[in-house]
Amino acid sequence: MFSRIVGALVGREIDRRDGSGGMKGAAIGALAVGALRRMGPLGMILGGGYVAKKAYDRRRATRDGGPVA
Repeated sequence: MFSRIVGALVGREIDRRDGSGGMKGAAIGALAVGALRRMGPLGMILGGGYVAKKAYDRRRATRDGGPVA
């Protein structure tokens, strides 16, 4: 279940970067789940780290008054 959550968050972050519809992000998120699951615990750590870094950068940018990417 945790892998699906991380995959969905990775897909959402990729879709935000792209800026278009949600279908591309959903497809990439589904592929990310498979790839992260095959990598085992390391994949979950990498995926979670990616999402955490994006959230941290977004929070820091809004706090500093910079653009939100």
